[in-house]
Amino acid sequence: MFIAAPEASDESDRIYKSSADSHGFVMNLTRAWAWRPDVFEGFAALRAQLTSSSSLTKRELAVIVCATAAQLGDSYCSLAWGRTLSDEAGPESAAAVISSDDGGLGTRDRALAVWARKVVADPNGTTASDVEALRSAGFNDRTIFEATAFIAFRVAFSTVNDALGVAPDWQLAESVPREVADVVTFGRSVAVKTTTPAPDA
Repeated sequence: MFIAAPEASDESDRIYKSSADSHGFVMNLTRAWAWRPDVFEGFAALRAQLTSSSSLTKRELAVIVCATAAQLGDSYCSLAWGRTLSDEAGPESAAAVISSDDGGLGTRDRALAVWARKVVADPNGTTASDVEALRSAGFNDRTIFEATAFIAFRVAFSTVNDALGVAPDWQLAESVPREVADVVTFGRSVAVKTTTPAPDA
């Protein structure tokens, strides 16, 4: 990435350890966010506050992130959430969302993916008809708000990582299904594989 990781502290060690415990390695993005662990944890808490009481399923959240990240050209989140969506819906569906090939998707998944791309591309260009399409797919107005807020959160998170040149982890890239890896042809290149241990508290 374009900035150095901060010197070790109790706060940075805490988020490094959390990353290692969750993923088996310290994600590259964690080293950037280690400059402000409080903001990183605050973002995670706010996201959890939004999603924990939402009717959006894990699969639907993964559809939103994959569509959002791909529209932004964010390879990191496309790979990470492409793996999640592969687990929830199969690698073919994950690859379809990332590549904007929605023909084989179900009504709800397709509606969310289309909405996410429109919000990312031009939030001032959305129309009442776009929202009505979400209602027709079975989403109520509360859930439409939640989906839109979640898209905005993901845009903010991806923007920080991408602008600072944070490269997707090679460990992550090696773990995603081939169908997903093949369609993530945009954004930052995957970090070079190394055996150098990352800071892990």
